[in-house]
Amino acid sequence: MDRSDTLFDFPCRFPIKAMGQANGDIASVVIEILSRHAPGFDASTLTVRASSGGKWVSITAVIEAQSRAQLDAIYQELTDHDSVVWAL
Repeated sequence: MDRSDTLFDFPCRFPIKAMGQANGDIASVVIEILSRHAPGFDASTLTVRASSGGKWVSITAVIEAQSRAQLDAIYQELTDHDSVVWAL
């Protein structure tokens, strides 16, 4: 593997963050996507934080990332989903 295209040494623990409207079910969306792309993902590690105004909710999950391609696939699917406003 050519390591020049990434700053990470895989496998590594990697936080995935997503934000969406509080009136949606973004937590379920994130769990579904991460379960599909990150075998062994533990949904109990998910943290949910509401914005001060209560309109938005942010979700943070830590996965054991295996590759840049895996992370790219996760971010692509998250950003393609209607419930996700942004993913970081």
